[in-house]
Amino acid sequence: MKYFSFPVLILFAFTAPAFAGVSISTPSNGDHVSSPFSLSASSTSCSSQSVSSMDYSLDSSSDVTAVQNTSIDTTVSSPIGTHTLHVKALGDKGAVCVTDVSFTVTNATDDVTANTSIIPSGAISVSGLQSLRGWTASHDKGAHGSASGKTSLVGSPSHSGPARGFAASYKNGGAERFSVSFGDNTTSTNFMYDAWVYVTSSVNHIANLEMDVNQTMANGDTVIFGVQCDNSTGTWDYTENLGSARHPKGHWAHSRLGCNMNNWSKNKWHHIQISYSRSSTGHITYKTVYFDGAKSTINATVFGARALGWGSSLSTNFQIDGRGSSGSATVYLGGLTIYRW
Repeated sequence: MKYFSFPVLILFAFTAPAFAGVSISTPSNGDHVSSPFSLSASSTSCSSQSVSSMDYSLDSSSDVTAVQNTSIDTTVSSPIGTHTLHVKALGDKGAVCVTDVSFTVTNATDDVTANTSIIPSGAISVSGLQSLRGWTASHDKGAHGSASGKTSLVGSPSHSGPARGFAASYKNGGAERFSVSFGDNTTSTNFMYDAWVYVTSSVNHIANLEMDVNQTMANGDTVIFGVQCDNSTGTWDYTENLGSARHPKGHWAHSRLGCNMNNWSKNKWHHIQISYSRSSTGHITYKTVYFDGAKSTINATVFGARALGWGSSLSTNFQIDGRGSSGSATVYLGGLTIYRW
């Protein structure tokens, strides 16, 4: 075995560059983009031939755009929907190398079509929260086991710009919480959490995926609007405080609404929108969850205030709870916007 493997490895190392073909920087497979979108691609060789020109086309269209260069940097207009872009490199002796990339064209109004009626014109929105500096990672001490994690901005996969990747490793069902502060407001009583979430096959290692908004009220107590997709029970859950503000007793209540990330399409962006409101006493009404445009109504009112002594009045958490004795999982977050009024 050792005798035959050595020359094969050497042959691959020296011949691979000759078949470099086409490299597409943007868009990437699975991206959600707006139109016109950016196309960036290049090629140095094709089947051992020097590249004389490149071209590209969309789907099955016969409309081909040629570029007399070894790279393409342009913008392409496209209708809304899922498309396949074909990018070709043409060798100086007739060789043709092709790379395809599939992506979805959306626009801002499509992202919230199902819910625009509940967001008043005077609502304040903070968008691109996944791109904020200051995201931190910490083990949730209220969970079992142990966990660690890291987060960073990534160019791919992306949804209308950079996305944030969250990577967590755990033992014995440990959970890793990622958090960032994004504002100062004690008076708003209505919120809409609007995000795109991208999962991979590592979703099998996730017990719960939690998405929170935290607001400190004028009296200093913090209301935790917590919603999670619970893979263990297959439901959307919401958090409540079964104790008092001074002596909180956190609890996850299971709704009757189904949610199982193992059934989500892998390597694809999913649109999640969650609406809720609060009273001046810290009681939360969890209203609706939209998943990829499908509406589910929670309509549950619970107590949710806690005397935590937090200085920042607005923050958001994104938490990955591990499943089983050990493992790791990575989830991407894009287009995170939080509306308040």
